[in-house]
Amino acid sequence: MKHYSVLQKEAIEGLQIKEDGIYVDATLGYAGDASAILKRIKRGKLFAFDRDEDAANYSEEILKNIGNSYQIIRQDFVNLKSELNLLGVEKVDGILFDLGVSSPQLDENRGFSYMRNEVLDMRMDKREDFDAKVLLKTYSEEELKTIFYQYGEEKRSALIAKAIVDYRKKKDITYTQELCDIIKDSVGAKYFYDTHPERKIFQAIRIAVNHELEDLEKVLPDAISLLKKGGRLVVITFHSLEDRIVKQTFKKYSEVDKIVSGLPEIPLEYQPTLKIINKKPIVPSEQELAENSRSKSAKLRIVERI
Repeated sequence: MKHYSVLQKEAIEGLQIKEDGIYVDATLGYAGDASAILKRIKRGKLFAFDRDEDAANYSEEILKNIGNSYQIIRQDFVNLKSELNLLGVEKVDGILFDLGVSSPQLDENRGFSYMRNEVLDMRMDKREDFDAKVLLKTYSEEELKTIFYQYGEEKRSALIAKAIVDYRKKKDITYTQELCDIIKDSVGAKYFYDTHPERKIFQAIRIAVNHELEDLEKVLPDAISLLKKGGRLVVITFHSLEDRIVKQTFKKYSEVDKIVSGLPEIPLEYQPTLKIINKKPIVPSEQELAENSRSKSAKLRIVERI
């Protein structure tokens, strides 16, 4: 199975891995980043999270051939802090988030891609009952319009939402091609082929099905609180919505609280807890872009606990 870890060299360097450190790969996927981390740990430990059963099983086979200083946790990363605390882990040296959908997930018959005709699913965790089909069947026109606009930033969200609701009065929407045809018919062929709204709509549905943005907003403060002094948090995002959340969270924790900013001496609890390592996000090199077109939207941000 071919999997390409975007910005891996930069991410691993950003973690500043110590041989005896404790590290967390919050998005195990198909073990690309986890393998690189595990190879650098001699006396430490790697904890790797993924809710996708296929990814966890595949990664187990990869990692056990590298070493035994790891533990895979079949959980959504939103539970990262509580799961680590259950294992007696209160502080770690570094955490990596490589967000978005992995290449194998896109290439599997999971309905993530609009490029092939597949059953609409889009679940990262197959244990969940709620999938893309259920969303398209149960969301109101207003709810569809909202997620298409907020998560997909699609200008013609209202037209597409109305077309979906009209179509499902006759039959359920089951296949990716079926959804693409509905989108095309609602916005017209010229707009469809010029701007490709199906990309944005599929992204919006995937984000909603897997509650990706809510989970990211919840987990980042937990991840920051888990870091030891000098510990690093590295996050790779793949679209502006994710990047905005990461950027704003890092900004909040790296500045003095405005409530006390005018005081001659800032109380300890109001002082910044993070130092931003790269003011501008790191983006893929020309070589990486040439090797993997899916990396073109990636941005990497690094912070350090102070």
